[in-house]
Amino acid sequence: MPRIFLSFRKPDSRWMRDRVYRALSDRLGANEIFKSGQSIPPGADFAEILRRQAAECELMCVLIGPGWLDARGEDGVRLLDRAHDWVRLEIATALRAGNRVVPVLLGDATMLPDASALPAEIAKLARLQFLRVPETHLPDGLERLGDAVADLLSDTDTDTDPAVGPGHGTAPAADPEPSMTMTAHVSGGGSAYQAARDQTIRLT
Repeated sequence: MPRIFLSFRKPDSRWMRDRVYRALSDRLGANEIFKSGQSIPPGADFAEILRRQAAECELMCVLIGPGWLDARGEDGVRLLDRAHDWVRLEIATALRAGNRVVPVLLGDATMLPDASALPAEIAKLARLQFLRVPETHLPDGLERLGDAVADLLSDTDTDTDPAVGPGHGTAPAADPEPSMTMTAHVSGGGSAYQAARDQTIRLT
């Protein structure tokens, strides 16, 4: 199952979105990336697949371009204000599952939305540390994104506490020699391109 879920709005920054997908696929392998247009086979129940992938991914990258927040339908209603909006549902599902969600800002001027501009169920998105892929120096930006995503997945691999893992994680096998217990606590933070990591080891 893909470990990374790319959440995006189709009309928003398509060319940059495609570059992000190709860069992450080249870096981590296409089988690690879930992108709806590429990963859902013909005839499959896309609604069921989207919900399951959003709930079980280890990392959701929410791709936010300049048109993401205020995109509207033909009736003039903002898409995010619709309860059945798929972008809203994907993000809400991942947050409820306790999965890591990272906003990825596409372009030099795109800003992280304020919590007041988001539906309550995804307002937490406004408080999450973001990554940026600028149009200027795009190759360098894509490389930094790949480095950051690889580091976040590495953090997930070394996390031995199932309570802080993604929604589908399983508990590790019991240690037949329980003389040592190792607990890793992982927290995101730092700059736009760097996540701070803290590890605590407890010996008993």
